[in-house]
Amino acid sequence: MGKNDNFTVNVDNVHTILGAESTFEGHLTFQGTIRIDGNFKGEIATKDVLVIGQGAKVEAEIKVGAVVINGTVRGNIIAENSVEVHAPGRIYGNITTPVLTIDRGVIFEGQCVMEKKPDTADKEAEKK
Repeated sequence: MGKNDNFTVNVDNVHTILGAESTFEGHLTFQGTIRIDGNFKGEIATKDVLVIGQGAKVEAEIKVGAVVINGTVRGNIIAENSVEVHAPGRIYGNITTPVLTIDRGVIFEGQCVMEKKPDTADKEAEKK
């Protein structure tokens, strides 16, 4: 088992919130957990957790440790640990992650590649 097999996302430990009335465009990098409830366009990069709230509209290339989606995302998502999509979440783009959870009522238009993290895959290949 890899070190992230028991990875859980704590959405209650949010450090920063872009509120429902906010609009942001650009390149967003951060540590900790951030929640977007408004509109964002650009790029998002972190090793930590991104939460996209219900009603949020995000148009971005996303590279994160983990993401929890309740709003709308247009763009590709690469998550090192996990992607969770809860109703009424919508994703229009491709997802790459080792763990994907999609609730009933979610719309997902795109492709998904579920691959283990490179360090986990390398260790398993060495065992053979």
